[in-house]
Amino acid sequence: MNNLAIEVKNLNLKYKFIKSMNMKKELVKMFKRQKNIRTKEVWALQDVSFQIEKGSNVGIIGSNGSGKTTLLKTIANIFQPDSGEIHVYEDSISLLTLGAGFQPELSGYENVYLNGLTLGFTKKEIDNKIDEIIEFSELGDFIYNPIRTYSSGMKSRLAFSIAIHIEPDILLIDEVLGVGDQSFKDKSTQKLKEIIYEDRTVIMVSHSLSTIRDLCDTVLWIEKGKVKDFGPTEQILKDYKEYMNNIRKKRGN
Repeated sequence: MNNLAIEVKNLNLKYKFIKSMNMKKELVKMFKRQKNIRTKEVWALQDVSFQIEKGSNVGIIGSNGSGKTTLLKTIANIFQPDSGEIHVYEDSISLLTLGAGFQPELSGYENVYLNGLTLGFTKKEIDNKIDEIIEFSELGDFIYNPIRTYSSGMKSRLAFSIAIHIEPDILLIDEVLGVGDQSFKDKSTQKLKEIIYEDRTVIMVSHSLSTIRDLCDTVLWIEKGKVKDFGPTEQILKDYKEYMNNIRKKRGN
């Protein structure tokens, strides 16, 4: 019996950038459908392969620009890879990031339903959760205002509340636990621990190694778009700290 939640095989994804400093000139070429627009390609992910078992709590770490968020968005089917395979063996998956998937002209209340229906839940199932979602988000009457009027913190609180109460089989989290006052941070962390204890699959990107240590049993370490290591949390974090300290020393020289 397959006990995997996610399987990634030889994943590759690249970004294309306009190379010329004269951006206006290159854009004119593009709209006129002229050839030879000078671009450069940057590999965001290269030959990435790993497996995550159901019920695992996996942290993804790496220096800035290493491909962590790109990987989450590719797993969530927001980005399409250039090559490779991603197999998701669960029924529902949700990416929790700042304001992801919100329609700015709709109210927070309407966006709760939109997000839930997108994840495959019925209106009745969302009806049963809506009061809990609003209460946890602490938005009060702001829930009836358009999302475009929300601060980034308000969007993050609503996104987190939707994700944890709609209860997808796989929850992807991209650097949102640090948003809000200390009371909301503590409440969010506690709620996430409850989800972990329920044996659901959680994959999170965070620069906070203490958060990764506290919540994750395994860690995927990515550098320059490649998997550098994948294993038990304490060992990977130890190696990662040594790696980053060596980089700082080299820069200091």
